Parts: sequence; C-alpha cells; structure tokens
Amino acid sequence: MVRGVLPALIVLIACASPLCAQQAPATSAPETNAPDQKVTMPEVTTPEVTMPAAPAPRTMIGSWEFSNADREKICTVTFQNESNKVGKRLSFNQGCAENFPFIRDIVAWSQGGGSDFLRLLDARGNSVLDFSEVETGIFEAPKPGEGVLFIQNPTDLGPAPKTADQIKGDWTVIRRTGKAICALTLSDEAAGEEFVVRVQPGCDPVVVRFAPATWQMDRGEIVLRATNGQSWRFEEGDNKRWQRIPLTASPLLMVRK
Repeated sequence: MVRGVLPALIVLIACASPLCAQQAPATSAPETNAPDQKVTMPEVTTPEVTMPAAPAPRTMIGSWEFSNADREKICTVTFQNESNKVGKRLSFNQGCAENFPFIRDIVAWSQGGGSDFLRLLDARGNSVLDFSEVETGIFEAPKPGEGVLFIQNPTDLGPAPKTADQIKGDWTVIRRTGKAICALTLSDEAAGEEFVVRVQPGCDPVVVRFAPATWQMDRGEIVLRATNGQSWRFEEGDNKRWQRIPLTASPLLMVRK
C-alpha cells in the first residue's frame, strides 16, 4: 500500500511545481505621501494672444480717379463731406464733362450697404450711376454707351496710359541694332474707329509686306493694322522706345522722330 502511494505523491508534486512558477509575484502597493507632505504642481503659462489691429475705416472724402475701362478717358472726382438737398456734395475737374457728358447731371453722392455701394445722384436724388466695390478701393459701374466706368484711388494706380493725342505724329521704325528701316506718320485722320497710317517711301520690305493702314491705342499699346486684318502691337519701354510684342527673332522698335 505504501509503495502505491509514494509514486502518486511524486507525480503530484512534479505537476504542481510549474503552476507555482507561473504565478505572478505580488505587487507591492505604491508608496503614499506622508499626510504632512505637500504636492507642488508645475505652473502652466498661457501664451499671450495678440489680436491684429483693426484696419482704419476708409473714407471716400477726397479726390479719386474717374475713368473708363481702358483709362483712355480720365478725370478727377472730389467727394466732399458737406451736404446738399439730395446727398453729399462732389465736384469734377475742369474738362471732365468733355469726356463724360452725362456727369453734368451729377450733383451729389451717397454711400450705403456697408460702404460697398456708391451712388452718384442728380438734382432730384435719382441715381445716375451705381458703383459697387469689386476690390478694396476700386468701384465699378456699367453705363450704356460707355461700357464699364471706374472710380479708383489714384495713389494705388500707375501712370495713365498714353492717349491717341499724345501718340500721333511722325515715327521711325528701327531694328534692335538702331538701324532705321521705315518712316511713318500716325495721323489723326479718322478711319472708322481707328486712324490713318501714312507710310513714307523707301521702307524696308518687312514693313512694305505688312503694309500698315490704320492705327489705334489699345490698353496703352500702339496697334498698327493692315488691310488684311493683321496687326503689330508695340508697348512702351525704356528711353521712350516702343517694343513690338510678342518678341520675334528680328525685334522691331518704334521711336519718335
């Protein structure tokens, strides 16, 4: 009987040993601070937020440029703070009515709708032009027979483009080397909506083949046009020279005589 029990005990002890080895050791409880010990928390600094300054309110009082879309017709309108019967007073510079005859009816201005809308009024308070602010400091209004008109702050604009009156006269076409190849006259004789070009004898074949017949100013550029519809465009460059654009392998320039 003892012999049977002893082997059984040995097997039981052998099987129990791995179970003991797999038991996780007891974790000790975390140490706690003594009752009289104070806990110091780190200070958290909130970064100071600087708000951008509010933009200064814009005012219409003062002088502004009044023009058509191409800025070939330009004058000055001055908005005043004094009131009359229908709104606030304004004035146009001398000669403005020659470019824009309808402004003779304008006697006042008003602004509303969060200053995005500007109205130019006649003596009865009726609106002659309704301008909307399309960009900061740029107002535009459609006008039948005139296209789109603009009121802009002149300090934000570059010089006005040249007009036909400033461009008309005698010119020389030259190559980049400075060699003159043609003399021509940009006349003030009307040919439809353009003006007549007079080409002088002895011009280089490149000009003769092109055969400019009319000219006009378009967005500040001189446009020479042939009877077949082809055109040469010249933009103003340095030293009062006008460069043909786009550039070609044989650049041409126009200079005054």
